[in-house]
Amino acid sequence: MFVEKFAIENTTLEMPHFSLSTSAAFFLPGLLVLVTLLGVYLLLAYLVLPAWWRHYEHNPKLEHSPKITQTAEGLPGDPLNVGLIGTQTEVVQALLCAGWHPADPITLRSSAGIVKSVLLKRSYASAPVSNLYYCGRQQDLAFELSVGNSAKQRHHVRLWHSSDLSNEERPLWLGSVTFDSWVELSHYTGQITHHIDADIDKERETLLQNLEQAHQLVSVYQVTGVGATLQGRNGGGDRYYTDGELTVGILSANNQAQPHAPTHAPNPVSVKIKHRLWLQLRTWLK
Repeated sequence: MFVEKFAIENTTLEMPHFSLSTSAAFFLPGLLVLVTLLGVYLLLAYLVLPAWWRHYEHNPKLEHSPKITQTAEGLPGDPLNVGLIGTQTEVVQALLCAGWHPADPITLRSSAGIVKSVLLKRSYASAPVSNLYYCGRQQDLAFELSVGNSAKQRHHVRLWHSSDLSNEERPLWLGSVTFDSWVELSHYTGQITHHIDADIDKERETLLQNLEQAHQLVSVYQVTGVGATLQGRNGGGDRYYTDGELTVGILSANNQAQPHAPTHAPNPVSVKIKHRLWLQLRTWLK
């Protein structure tokens, strides 16, 4: 028995052993694959594709201009996604012809008018819009198109006079067009404010379609705006997504009715490919 006990106590148990080098050899290939995929993604998403999609061939002056507005607090506001070329009279008249109405200035009376419109479901076609700023200036013009019998929901556009960025003899009006989907009090000012629908490309298309139906558009071109964005946020915290294009419509001189549909300047092949991909992605984002 003593011999057996001695033998047991002095027997070395052989246990499986994985050295650090063995573990590293096992996990390293997978880690390298993950790091490589991450690097490729970052390269494509933040360098290659944005550079491939950038284009200003129809208006080089817009290449280095800001593409997003700011709130009064200096926070990023709504992106610029539309532009109109024409005199102020032509812009105003074209929007009126398209059924849009100029927004009232923000006053105690007009703010109360929004409350009355929302609570009593009464139309307020010229309800005021909050101020946004571009290059330190609040919008020069603001127009809207009512939806239903309440100011709760509406299409609206803010426009900034930008003659120095025009490539035409007439001035360029850079704008941000969005759809207001509901109302609440601003977290910053306590004023009544609207929140926008996320699909801002749809609003860009709506405005231009309205102008086309009013026979006010001669031609249309696109340049890169804020860039393709899946999870954008404005100063109010509202989410938005966009193909990132800024569409510019050239208005009819003296608002003469156009007998034909507007011409569309061609985009680069890379942008056409992006648009096809975005149409599929846009359906998924809704």
